[in-house]
Formats: sequence, C-alpha cells, structure tokens
Amino acid sequence: MAKVAWLGLGVMGYPMAGHLKTRGGHDVVVYNRTAAKAQKWQQQFGGTVAATPAEAARGCEVVFACVGNDDDLRSVTTGPDGAFQSMSAGTIFVDHTTASAKVARELSAAAQSGGFAFLDCPVSGGQAGAENGVLTVMAGGDKTAFEKAEPLITCFARAVRLMGPSGSGQLAKMCNQIAIAGLVQGLAESIHFAECAGLDVTALIETISKGAAQSWQMDNRWKTMHERKFDFGFAVDWMRKDLAICFDEAESNGADLAVAKIVDGFYADVQAHGGSRWDTSSLIARLKPKTSD
Repeated sequence: MAKVAWLGLGVMGYPMAGHLKTRGGHDVVVYNRTAAKAQKWQQQFGGTVAATPAEAARGCEVVFACVGNDDDLRSVTTGPDGAFQSMSAGTIFVDHTTASAKVARELSAAAQSGGFAFLDCPVSGGQAGAENGVLTVMAGGDKTAFEKAEPLITCFARAVRLMGPSGSGQLAKMCNQIAIAGLVQGLAESIHFAECAGLDVTALIETISKGAAQSWQMDNRWKTMHERKFDFGFAVDWMRKDLAICFDEAESNGADLAVAKIVDGFYADVQAHGGSRWDTSSLIARLKPKTSD
C-alpha cells in the first residue's frame, strides 16, 4: 500500500482515483477545485480530502493529476499552492491530463530541479474506460520513475507503455486523437451512405465489422450514431481542444495534418449547432438524410 494524492476529480479522474482505493487498497488523498466533488468522492471511497494541491501532495510517494489543460496543470503543480511546493525528493508526479508536450517538458525540468520525477501519462478509453478501469496509458519520462509508478497505474489501466523521454506520452496521445478524428468521420460517412442507399445498417455493420473496416469506433459507436444519440462519452469541446494541441505541435515538427484539420472544421460545425457537449460521434449530425423525390 502506498500513500498517494489525486488532483482533479472530473469525469475521468473521479473513477480513476476510486480504483486506486478499491483495487489497489492505497491510502488516497484527493483535491478538487470544487470541494463538494472531493467530499462526494470521500463519502463513496473513503480516503482524505485536502484543501490545496500542496496539502494533498505532502508526504505522498506518488501524486497523480487529471485536470483540464496546460494552465490547469501549471496551477496544480507550480502554482502558489501547487503540489511541487511540498513534494519530497525521490517522489513521482504522474500527470494524466491531455496537455501539450511543451508543458510536459517544462514541468519535468521543474520537477528534476526539485529532486523528484514527472511523468506525462495521458490516457485513451474515455469515460467508460475510466469507470471500468481499462484505460490505455501512454507515458513519457524517466524509465526508473515509470517502473515505480506502473503498478499503481495498472489499478485503472489495462495497457501501459513508456513511449520515450518527457513529452513522448503527450505526443503519443496526439497520434491517438489524429487517428480517431479520421476514423469517426469515415464511420459517420459510411453509415450516412448506407442510410441514403436504403441498406439495413444493422446488417451492414454486422458484416463489415468482421473485415478490414473494423475499429473500436465501429464496435462502440455505430448504433448510437445511427440512432443520433450523442449524450455520452468524449465531448466535442474536448476533442477540439486536443486537436488544437496537435496542430500546434505540427507547426513545430512539420507534420501535415490535412484530414485532421478538415474534421476539426466539421466539429466546429457541430459546435455551431449546439453540440459542444455531444459525444465526438456526433459528426454524423452534419450529414443530411436523403430527401424524397
């Protein structure tokens, strides 16, 4: 059993921190910007609630975070009441936020100067993956620190891999989001085409999902896309935030993200029609059904 802190109890962090307590049996201290959420977590799982990130991190072997963006991450780490203010030499900070590779490298350097380690470990699998403890984790940072943190991460993940030095986890997550953008648009167009052609969509998916077209998106999103149900999963706002990070990185490394940029524009259309909080599968909402002659 380890003493650990968890910063950020959103739709992902709340169940992930819970798995550390229930599956791992660890002593968990939680912090959340909205205190009522932390108190709710404590009532459900036990553990301890802290008033600040620094208080949460004090005396902990590993500190986890899962917050919104680069600025949120800086706030809970190097801010006035941030965790870095109280972390001891030899401890590890594990960040599960989807953020930029730039901030990961920045915070890794700050941690190193304080005598502790920083791992950038964004996740894939969405809210359902967090709740079921089956996330995929892409890590960047020091190998020794990763090997120490890995057993704790497996409390809520089924796949964990060190991708390289600091920033590599975030770069891997960017690749993940770029791939998803194209897959979701392709699935949306496929279902839309089938609807316009008068095909039995259920029969179609049952058939093509056994071949080269199969994907996680097809297996998990085709039915709700066909039914136009988007009130769950990973929100359009979040996907556009992630794609913006990808485009910013591409400016530096020279990558050509032509399709991702097109799909990002389609997501902007969804936002304009009130779909900011819809699941990313809502791309199909842009595609108009066939009109009768």
